[in-house]
Amino acid sequence: MTQVTVLYFASLRDAAGMTSETIGSDASDLRGLYETLQARHGFVLPVGRLRVAVDGAFARWEEPLREGSEVAFIPPVSGG
Repeated sequence: MTQVTVLYFASLRDAAGMTSETIGSDASDLRGLYETLQARHGFVLPVGRLRVAVDGAFARWEEPLREGSEVAFIPPVSGG
């Protein structure tokens, strides 16, 4: 089990009801982590609509989880 801190922004923050959480996950990669959290919190956005960052740098969904990392799921943001 890998322990990571997950940061939520915008609609994901609203759905989760929190800005961050520290969790243990058996997911093999970032996509699996998001899918687990999607089921837990009812996120409606698919992976293809999000960006993911690890420790402040954009990452690929296929990257493995790393113990102690900070993972941010970033939904599209509209602005004017």
